[in-house]
Amino acid sequence: MKKNIALMAGGNSGERSVSLRSAIEVEKNIDKTLYNVYKVSVIDNSWFYEQEGKKYEVNRTDFSLDLENGKVKFDGVFIIIHGTPGENGLLQGYLEMMGVPFTSCGSLTSAVTFDKVTCNAVVRELGMVKVARSVSCYKDRPLTNESICNKLNLPVFVKPSQGGSSIGMTKVKKTMDLEPAMQKAFEVHERIIIEEAINGIELSCGVFEYKGQVITFPLTEIDSKKEFFDYEAKYDGLSDEITPAPVSKHISDKVQAVVKEIYHGLNCKSLCRVDFIYNKEEDTPYFLEVNTIPGQSAQSIVPNQVRSMGWSVADLYNRMIEELF
Repeated sequence: MKKNIALMAGGNSGERSVSLRSAIEVEKNIDKTLYNVYKVSVIDNSWFYEQEGKKYEVNRTDFSLDLENGKVKFDGVFIIIHGTPGENGLLQGYLEMMGVPFTSCGSLTSAVTFDKVTCNAVVRELGMVKVARSVSCYKDRPLTNESICNKLNLPVFVKPSQGGSSIGMTKVKKTMDLEPAMQKAFEVHERIIIEEAINGIELSCGVFEYKGQVITFPLTEIDSKKEFFDYEAKYDGLSDEITPAPVSKHISDKVQAVVKEIYHGLNCKSLCRVDFIYNKEEDTPYFLEVNTIPGQSAQSIVPNQVRSMGWSVADLYNRMIEELF
Protein backbone atom coordinates (compact mmCIF):
# COMPACT_ATOMS: atom_id res chain seq x y z
CA MET A 1 0.00 0.00 0.00
CA LYS A 2 1.28 3.46 -0.90
CA LYS A 3 2.39 5.76 1.93
CA ASN A 4 0.66 9.11 2.42
CA ILE A 5 3.21 11.94 2.46
CA ALA A 6 2.46 15.51 3.51
CA LEU A 7 4.66 17.92 1.55
CA MET A 8 4.65 20.92 3.88
CA ALA A 9 5.49 24.26 2.25
CA GLY A 10 5.01 27.99 2.72
CA GLY A 11 5.68 29.21 6.23
CA ASN A 12 5.50 32.51 8.06
CA SER A 13 8.67 34.29 7.06
CA GLY A 14 10.08 36.28 4.17
CA GLU A 15 11.23 32.98 2.66
CA ARG A 16 7.68 31.77 1.95
CA SER A 17 7.94 32.39 -1.80
CA VAL A 18 11.24 30.48 -1.96
CA SER A 19 9.62 27.57 -0.13
CA LEU A 20 6.69 27.46 -2.54
CA ARG A 21 9.07 27.39 -5.52
CA SER A 22 11.02 24.57 -3.87
CA ALA A 23 7.79 22.64 -3.27
CA ILE A 24 6.94 22.67 -6.98
CA GLU A 25 10.24 20.94 -7.80
CA VAL A 26 9.93 18.42 -4.98
CA GLU A 27 6.31 17.51 -5.73
CA LYS A 28 6.90 16.74 -9.40
CA ASN A 29 9.92 14.54 -8.63
CA ILE A 30 8.53 12.27 -5.90
CA ASP A 31 7.70 8.78 -7.17
CA LYS A 32 3.87 8.71 -7.29
CA THR A 33 3.89 4.93 -7.75
CA LEU A 34 5.22 4.64 -4.20
CA TYR A 35 3.72 7.65 -2.44
CA ASN A 36 0.51 9.66 -2.34
CA VAL A 37 1.68 13.27 -2.05
CA TYR A 38 -0.49 15.98 -0.48
CA LYS A 39 0.94 19.48 -0.59
CA VAL A 40 0.04 21.16 2.69
CA SER A 41 0.38 24.93 2.66
CA VAL A 42 1.29 26.60 5.94
CA ILE A 43 0.25 30.24 6.07
CA ASP A 44 -0.03 31.94 9.46
CA ASN A 45 -2.11 29.60 11.61
CA SER A 46 -3.69 27.75 8.68
CA TRP A 47 -2.48 24.37 7.45
CA PHE A 48 -4.47 23.37 4.40
CA TYR A 49 -4.56 21.06 1.39
CA GLU A 50 -6.22 22.38 -1.76
CA GLN A 51 -8.08 20.11 -4.17
CA GLU A 52 -10.20 21.27 -7.11
CA GLY A 53 -10.35 24.78 -5.69
CA LYS A 54 -11.50 23.69 -2.23
CA LYS A 55 -9.36 24.03 0.88
CA TYR A 56 -9.24 21.29 3.49
CA GLU A 57 -7.73 22.21 6.86
CA VAL A 58 -5.41 19.70 8.49
CA ASN A 59 -6.85 18.20 11.66
CA ARG A 60 -3.97 18.80 14.04
CA THR A 61 -5.35 16.62 16.80
CA ASP A 62 -4.35 13.51 14.80
CA PHE A 63 -2.53 15.10 11.82
CA SER A 64 -4.99 14.06 9.15
CA LEU A 65 -7.22 15.35 6.34
CA ASP A 66 -10.95 14.78 6.01
CA LEU A 67 -11.53 14.70 2.26
CA GLU A 68 -14.72 14.05 0.32
CA ASN A 69 -13.62 10.49 -0.41
CA GLY A 70 -12.48 9.71 3.13
CA LYS A 71 -9.94 10.40 5.86
CA VAL A 72 -6.23 10.61 5.06
CA LYS A 73 -3.74 9.85 7.83
CA PHE A 74 -0.19 10.91 7.03
CA ASP A 75 2.58 8.33 7.29
CA GLY A 76 5.41 10.83 6.87
CA VAL A 77 6.26 14.45 6.12
CA PHE A 78 8.57 16.05 3.60
CA ILE A 79 9.36 19.50 5.07
CA ILE A 80 10.26 22.20 2.57
CA ILE A 81 9.42 25.24 4.72
CA HIS A 82 12.32 27.66 5.01
CA GLY A 83 12.25 29.80 8.15
CA THR A 84 9.49 29.49 10.73
CA PRO A 85 7.89 27.09 11.58
CA GLY A 86 9.62 24.54 9.38
CA GLU A 87 13.28 25.24 9.97
CA ASN A 88 13.43 26.45 13.57
CA GLY A 89 12.17 23.29 15.30
CA LEU A 90 8.53 24.27 15.90
CA LEU A 91 7.03 21.97 13.27
CA GLN A 92 9.52 19.24 14.15
CA GLY A 93 8.45 19.39 17.80
CA TYR A 94 4.81 18.93 16.84
CA LEU A 95 5.60 16.00 14.55
CA GLU A 96 7.79 14.38 17.22
CA MET A 97 4.88 14.58 19.67
CA MET A 98 2.56 13.08 17.06
CA GLY A 99 5.03 10.28 16.31
CA VAL A 100 5.16 11.13 12.59
CA PRO A 101 8.56 10.76 10.83
CA PHE A 102 9.83 13.73 8.81
CA THR A 103 12.65 14.69 6.45
CA SER A 104 14.77 17.07 8.46
CA CYS A 105 16.80 17.40 11.62
CA GLY A 106 15.03 16.96 14.94
CA SER A 107 13.50 19.82 16.89
CA LEU A 108 16.55 20.56 19.07
CA THR A 109 19.09 20.52 16.24
CA SER A 110 16.76 22.61 14.07
CA ALA A 111 16.36 25.22 16.82
CA VAL A 112 20.10 25.37 17.49
CA THR A 113 21.17 25.63 13.85
CA PHE A 114 18.50 28.20 12.99
CA ASP A 115 19.80 30.69 15.55
CA LYS A 116 23.15 32.00 14.30
CA VAL A 117 24.40 33.16 17.71
CA THR A 118 23.62 29.81 19.33
CA CYS A 119 24.92 27.74 16.42
CA ASN A 120 28.20 29.67 16.25
CA ALA A 121 28.71 29.17 19.96
CA VAL A 122 28.08 25.43 19.76
CA VAL A 123 30.28 24.92 16.68
CA ARG A 124 33.05 27.00 18.26
CA GLU A 125 32.83 24.93 21.45
CA LEU A 126 32.99 21.67 19.50
CA GLY A 127 36.31 22.86 18.07
CA MET A 128 35.89 21.27 14.65
CA VAL A 129 36.30 24.40 12.53
CA LYS A 130 37.14 28.07 12.94
CA VAL A 131 34.34 30.59 13.47
CA ALA A 132 34.71 34.33 12.86
CA ARG A 133 34.74 36.61 15.89
CA SER A 134 31.35 38.12 16.64
CA VAL A 135 29.16 39.96 19.14
CA SER A 136 25.40 39.92 19.54
CA CYS A 137 22.69 42.01 21.12
CA TYR A 138 18.94 42.39 21.50
CA LYS A 139 16.74 45.15 20.13
CA ASP A 140 15.98 46.59 23.55
CA ARG A 141 19.68 46.49 24.52
CA PRO A 142 21.62 47.49 21.38
CA LEU A 143 25.39 47.78 21.37
CA THR A 144 27.04 51.12 20.70
CA ASN A 145 29.30 51.65 17.72
CA GLU A 146 32.21 52.12 20.12
CA SER A 147 31.61 48.83 21.94
CA ILE A 148 31.38 46.95 18.63
CA CYS A 149 34.57 48.46 17.23
CA ASN A 150 36.42 47.75 20.48
CA LYS A 151 35.81 44.04 19.95
CA LEU A 152 35.72 43.60 16.18
CA ASN A 153 37.58 44.84 13.13
CA LEU A 154 35.66 46.29 10.20
CA PRO A 155 34.34 45.21 7.78
CA VAL A 156 31.63 43.21 9.53
CA PHE A 157 28.39 41.52 8.58
CA VAL A 158 25.32 42.56 10.52
CA LYS A 159 22.50 40.05 10.31
CA PRO A 160 19.46 38.77 12.20
CA SER A 161 20.27 35.88 14.49
CA GLN A 162 17.30 34.00 13.06
CA GLY A 163 16.28 33.99 9.42
CA GLY A 164 17.57 32.92 6.05
CA SER A 165 18.16 33.93 2.43
CA SER A 166 20.31 36.81 3.72
CA ILE A 167 17.16 38.83 4.48
CA GLY A 168 18.04 41.77 6.74
CA MET A 169 21.78 41.32 6.24
CA THR A 170 24.28 44.13 5.55
CA LYS A 171 28.03 44.32 5.02
CA VAL A 172 29.40 47.31 6.95
CA LYS A 173 32.74 48.93 6.12
CA LYS A 174 32.34 52.23 7.99
CA THR A 175 31.49 52.81 11.64
CA MET A 176 28.79 55.34 10.72
CA ASP A 177 26.90 52.59 8.85
CA LEU A 178 26.61 50.24 11.82
CA GLU A 179 23.46 51.72 13.35
CA PRO A 180 21.29 51.63 10.18
CA ALA A 181 22.51 48.10 9.49
CA MET A 182 21.50 47.06 12.99
CA GLN A 183 18.05 48.60 12.57
CA LYS A 184 17.59 46.71 9.30
CA ALA A 185 18.47 43.42 10.99
CA PHE A 186 16.20 44.17 13.97
CA GLU A 187 13.27 44.43 11.56
CA VAL A 188 13.67 40.70 10.95
CA HIS A 189 14.47 39.47 14.46
CA GLU A 190 14.87 40.88 17.94
CA ARG A 191 18.40 39.50 18.25
CA ILE A 192 21.22 40.25 15.84
CA ILE A 193 24.78 39.07 15.30
CA ILE A 194 27.67 41.25 14.16
CA GLU A 195 30.45 39.15 12.69
CA GLU A 196 33.88 39.96 11.31
CA ALA A 197 34.16 39.49 7.55
CA ILE A 198 36.65 36.79 6.56
CA ASN A 199 38.66 37.11 3.36
CA GLY A 200 38.31 34.10 1.14
CA ILE A 201 36.08 32.18 -1.22
CA GLU A 202 32.56 31.14 -0.29
CA LEU A 203 31.96 27.41 -0.50
CA SER A 204 28.81 25.39 0.09
CA CYS A 205 28.47 21.64 0.58
CA GLY A 206 25.34 19.52 0.71
CA VAL A 207 25.30 16.47 2.97
CA PHE A 208 22.88 13.56 3.34
CA GLU A 209 22.79 10.39 5.40
CA TYR A 210 21.58 7.36 3.47
CA LYS A 211 21.56 3.77 4.74
CA GLY A 212 23.92 4.71 7.57
CA GLN A 213 26.46 6.46 5.34
CA VAL A 214 27.01 10.22 5.47
CA ILE A 215 27.43 11.42 1.87
CA THR A 216 28.97 14.80 1.11
CA PHE A 217 28.12 16.40 -2.23
CA PRO A 218 30.51 18.18 -4.60
CA LEU A 219 31.35 21.70 -3.41
CA THR A 220 29.85 24.82 -4.94
CA GLU A 221 31.83 28.06 -5.14
CA ILE A 222 29.66 31.15 -4.88
CA ASP A 223 30.87 34.25 -6.68
CA SER A 224 28.38 37.03 -6.02
CA LYS A 225 28.15 40.01 -8.35
CA LYS A 226 26.89 42.00 -5.37
CA GLU A 227 28.88 43.02 -2.27
CA PHE A 228 27.96 39.63 -0.80
CA PHE A 229 25.61 36.71 -1.47
CA ASP A 230 22.39 38.55 -0.60
CA TYR A 231 18.76 37.77 -1.50
CA GLU A 232 19.02 39.44 -4.90
CA ALA A 233 22.23 37.61 -5.74
CA LYS A 234 20.69 34.30 -4.69
CA TYR A 235 17.38 34.52 -6.50
CA ASP A 236 17.73 37.14 -9.23
CA GLY A 237 20.72 35.63 -11.02
CA LEU A 238 23.31 38.06 -9.69
CA SER A 239 25.83 35.38 -8.77
CA ASP A 240 27.86 32.63 -10.37
CA GLU A 241 27.45 29.33 -8.55
CA ILE A 242 30.07 26.94 -9.87
CA THR A 243 29.60 23.20 -9.25
CA PRO A 244 31.89 21.43 -8.74
CA ALA A 245 33.90 24.27 -7.26
CA PRO A 246 37.20 25.01 -9.06
CA VAL A 247 39.31 24.28 -5.99
CA SER A 248 42.09 21.80 -5.31
CA LYS A 249 41.37 18.29 -4.07
CA HIS A 250 43.13 19.31 -0.85
CA ILE A 251 40.57 22.06 -0.19
CA SER A 252 37.63 19.94 -1.31
CA ASP A 253 38.64 17.01 0.91
CA LYS A 254 39.28 19.31 3.86
CA VAL A 255 35.88 21.00 3.62
CA GLN A 256 33.97 17.76 3.08
CA ALA A 257 35.68 16.20 6.12
CA VAL A 258 34.66 19.18 8.26
CA VAL A 259 31.10 18.96 6.91
CA LYS A 260 30.85 15.37 8.14
CA GLU A 261 32.18 16.38 11.56
CA ILE A 262 29.65 19.20 11.85
CA TYR A 263 26.82 16.91 10.66
CA HIS A 264 27.65 14.37 13.38
CA GLY A 265 28.57 16.96 16.03
CA LEU A 266 25.25 18.78 15.75
CA ASN A 267 23.29 15.50 15.40
CA CYS A 268 21.95 16.47 11.99
CA LYS A 269 19.59 14.22 10.06
CA SER A 270 18.43 13.89 6.45
CA LEU A 271 19.55 16.58 3.98
CA CYS A 272 21.52 19.65 5.07
CA ARG A 273 23.86 22.21 3.52
CA VAL A 274 26.87 23.73 5.27
CA ASP A 275 28.43 27.01 4.15
CA PHE A 276 31.97 28.30 4.68
CA ILE A 277 34.42 31.02 3.80
CA TYR A 278 37.74 29.39 2.88
CA ASN A 279 40.73 31.54 3.76
CA LYS A 280 43.55 30.40 1.47
CA GLU A 281 46.26 32.27 3.38
CA GLU A 282 45.43 30.28 6.51
CA ASP A 283 44.46 27.21 4.48
CA THR A 284 41.37 26.80 6.61
CA PRO A 285 37.58 27.03 6.31
CA TYR A 286 35.58 29.41 8.50
CA PHE A 287 32.09 28.22 9.39
CA LEU A 288 29.14 30.34 8.22
CA GLU A 289 25.98 28.34 8.85
CA VAL A 290 24.08 25.08 8.61
CA ASN A 291 20.94 25.11 6.47
CA THR A 292 18.69 22.24 7.57
CA ILE A 293 16.06 22.81 4.84
CA PRO A 294 18.13 23.65 1.75
CA GLY A 295 16.29 25.27 -1.15
CA GLN A 296 15.18 23.04 -4.00
CA SER A 297 14.09 25.65 -6.54
CA ALA A 298 15.63 25.98 -10.00
CA GLN A 299 18.13 28.54 -8.61
CA SER A 300 19.14 26.44 -5.59
CA ILE A 301 22.59 25.07 -4.86
CA VAL A 302 21.88 21.52 -3.68
CA PRO A 303 20.03 20.29 -6.81
CA ASN A 304 23.05 21.27 -8.92
CA GLN A 305 25.36 19.45 -6.52
CA VAL A 306 23.15 16.36 -6.70
CA ARG A 307 23.23 16.32 -10.51
CA SER A 308 27.01 16.88 -10.44
CA MET A 309 27.49 13.71 -8.40
CA GLY A 310 25.43 11.66 -10.84
CA TRP A 311 22.09 11.53 -9.02
CA SER A 312 18.83 13.08 -10.16
CA VAL A 313 16.79 15.21 -7.75
CA ALA A 314 14.16 12.44 -7.94
CA ASP A 315 16.79 10.02 -6.60
CA LEU A 316 17.47 12.38 -3.70
CA TYR A 317 13.86 13.09 -2.75
CA ASN A 318 12.78 9.47 -2.92
CA ARG A 319 15.78 8.39 -0.85
CA MET A 320 14.94 11.06 1.72
CA ILE A 321 11.43 9.61 2.07
CA GLU A 322 12.74 6.03 1.99
CA GLU A 323 14.87 6.84 5.05
CA LEU A 324 11.71 7.62 7.06
CA PHE A 325 10.45 4.03 7.10
